[in-house]
Amino acid sequence: MRRLTVLQLLPALGSGGVERSTLEIAAALVRGGHQSVVVSAGGRLVDSLLRGGSEHIELDIGRKSLATLRHVFALRRIIRQYQPDIVHARSRLPAWLAWLAMRGLAMPRPHFVTTVHGLNSPGWYSSIMTRGERVICVSGSVRAHVLSHWPVTRPANLVIIERGIDAAHFCPAPEGRPASTGPRRLLMPGRGTRLKGHEAALNLLADLRTSGCDARLSLLGTREPGREAYVAEIEAIAAKLGVTDALEISPPVHDVLSAYRQADLVLQLSAKPEAFGRTVVEALCTGTPVVGWNHGGVGELLGQYFPEGQVALGDRQALLATTLSVLAQPRPAPPINPQSLAAMQAQTLKVYESLIA
Repeated sequence: MRRLTVLQLLPALGSGGVERSTLEIAAALVRGGHQSVVVSAGGRLVDSLLRGGSEHIELDIGRKSLATLRHVFALRRIIRQYQPDIVHARSRLPAWLAWLAMRGLAMPRPHFVTTVHGLNSPGWYSSIMTRGERVICVSGSVRAHVLSHWPVTRPANLVIIERGIDAAHFCPAPEGRPASTGPRRLLMPGRGTRLKGHEAALNLLADLRTSGCDARLSLLGTREPGREAYVAEIEAIAAKLGVTDALEISPPVHDVLSAYRQADLVLQLSAKPEAFGRTVVEALCTGTPVVGWNHGGVGELLGQYFPEGQVALGDRQALLATTLSVLAQPRPAPPINPQSLAAMQAQTLKVYESLIA
């Protein structure tokens, strides 16, 4: 296959599954001898992207404002300069800007690819994510959501590519899991947003302590710049519940492997259904069990790999009972065989190459 130029677009390179997927595909492109260019407003992952051999163009294409429409012209200049074979949009506003930018180009235009990373709200605004020549869905739940809410979408254009996990990296510690002594350690990775279900985790922490279980909760990745008001809200809830001394709120880290290995249990309590739920398979690969709401991609993955961790959405008593049951099990979570990172990268590049071919 000839050398490709691929332009990926997303709001920013801060933290989250969209950002990580962007870097993973950028790395695969560079490794395959292709040119990888990413357009975003920047963020803490830019350095990692550049070290991997990709280029980054800083453009604030994720700010929801009419003023952002001016970036259509900048994007058009970028596309003319790089002449990409593929424009790959990973979020709605960047996708609209790319779509409009390419409308003003002479034929032949770049091929347009989108990835639906979330269960987007139905309606015209989200429909842009279904307009790709190929629409990558990160789970079966996402594909079903797209076809349900945008029935004019051609099923042949939809490709399910689950997010890949480097199972060789996310593996149990070589020395095994030490016997649990002292407080039970609960880990909930996730951005500082109400949708991630932090209040449900705090209620669980309070319920565990009331039931006599000495537990500690770590909210990893929640303390971010711009999220100060939300973190203060979490701290206020913790104080009201009397669990401040058992709570840790920390910023994102590049490698969560040690956090998974040190935890007795990982929580996935997003109020809104997740499209995939990468933390579920990452944690299970390390041998750490997961308890989460049984909906969306999280429910799909727990049903496949660890059904004893499924809890009906919003059932506080069942969440407590399931957590106590899982914590009481002496064995680690069973080994699983999820989609590999290399397979996810290869499948995505195959989508690009199929359009060129």
